[in-house]
Amino acid sequence: MHKTPRARIALSTLGAALAVPSIAQAEFIEDSKATLGFKNFYINQDVRNQDAPRAEEWGQGFFLDFKSGFTEGPVGFGLDVLAMHAIRLDGGGRAGKADIERTPGTMFPLESNGKARTDFGRVGVTGKLRFSRTEARLGTLLPKMPVLTYNDGRLLPQLFHGAQITSNEIDNLTLTAGKLEHSTERNSSDSHGLSIGGANSGRKARFSNEFYFAGADYKANKDLLLQYYYGNLRDFYKQHFFGLVHDWKLPVGALKTDLRYFHSDSDGKNESAAGRAEGYVSSGANGSSGEVDNNLWSALFTYSLKGHALSAGYQKVTGNSDFPHINLGTGRTLHLITNGQIGKFASAGENTWVVGHSYDFAAIGVPGLKTRLMYFSGDDIDAAGSDNREWERNFRVDYTVQKGLLKGVGLAWLNAATRGNDGRDLDENRLVVSYSLPLF
Repeated sequence: MHKTPRARIALSTLGAALAVPSIAQAEFIEDSKATLGFKNFYINQDVRNQDAPRAEEWGQGFFLDFKSGFTEGPVGFGLDVLAMHAIRLDGGGRAGKADIERTPGTMFPLESNGKARTDFGRVGVTGKLRFSRTEARLGTLLPKMPVLTYNDGRLLPQLFHGAQITSNEIDNLTLTAGKLEHSTERNSSDSHGLSIGGANSGRKARFSNEFYFAGADYKANKDLLLQYYYGNLRDFYKQHFFGLVHDWKLPVGALKTDLRYFHSDSDGKNESAAGRAEGYVSSGANGSSGEVDNNLWSALFTYSLKGHALSAGYQKVTGNSDFPHINLGTGRTLHLITNGQIGKFASAGENTWVVGHSYDFAAIGVPGLKTRLMYFSGDDIDAAGSDNREWERNFRVDYTVQKGLLKGVGLAWLNAATRGNDGRDLDENRLVVSYSLPLF
């Protein structure tokens, strides 16, 4: 576990900005934007096949998002600040205590006595530099790439800390590269080293402070996007991603094709038996040595017509390890067609079928109301003695108030149920109320 000197970064970056002559600061100030956000979040998790109390939490989050413009000149400088604070409204009882009906879950940090904290917060500061059509960022980042995506499934989002460069110098081509060193998990104010499933628990927990990434998004034409990304968590894994997204307008409706392929292999200490003995291991199939060895491909097809969208897809995992990704056990979002509300369907050997339906009620005159239903069915999970199975159903309703005093207020209900023969049978509900107020 490691704390980053975010305060020192903030002061040094702000000092550099203030040192720029006032004339050059004009666009820095005039192009600045600030938004005050509110998020009320409730979650209830009920394990149906075990005698365990429900995990239940409720909280209110506040977010101040400031984005400056860039100073004038061939090289522009700017500063972004994201401050957030969470207040516990109900955190259940005490974790691990017998004979209680509810316990804290994954929204608030736990005190030494097993109770959820009454509040917590964090401040993320990002210095930025722009030259021509290239932008560099240093500090707090919210990555959204095939090889790494931040998670926003609780009251406060997961944050990452490092550097990133994004270039659009060539038309229709976006190039991205950078390095991440730490993360701040969604139920924490501290920064942590990076790790994968199988390596971050127990006495031999191991972490890395070096995640390198690079990628290209090429818009071949208005209907075709081609992608390549590379990710490397030092001493754990190397990963290549290839993607294709095609939109085809039909005489009736439209068809979207989404093809994805990941190839992952071991890196550094995970490559050697000695390194794995130290704890640099991956979760994986029965009998696996802990070395990363994974291939994952998927195809998802979505047909859209008059507010309806019907989806069907298939995902296949091969190799001796689970799909490797940065995971500290507190929540993750994966660039997979099987990224369910609870499960990810990315275990060694797993085959998964996906079907879904979404509807935008604007098609019948009710703008702002949307529903989505997804079903995942996975089997052939490699396990001791036999192949395991699992399934999950996700249902979501979203509504944004369109007019009146509450215009812009967002309401969401997320319901999920997952079952399998190798773990917990879990039911989960999330209720979210959100609102953003532009300040300037």
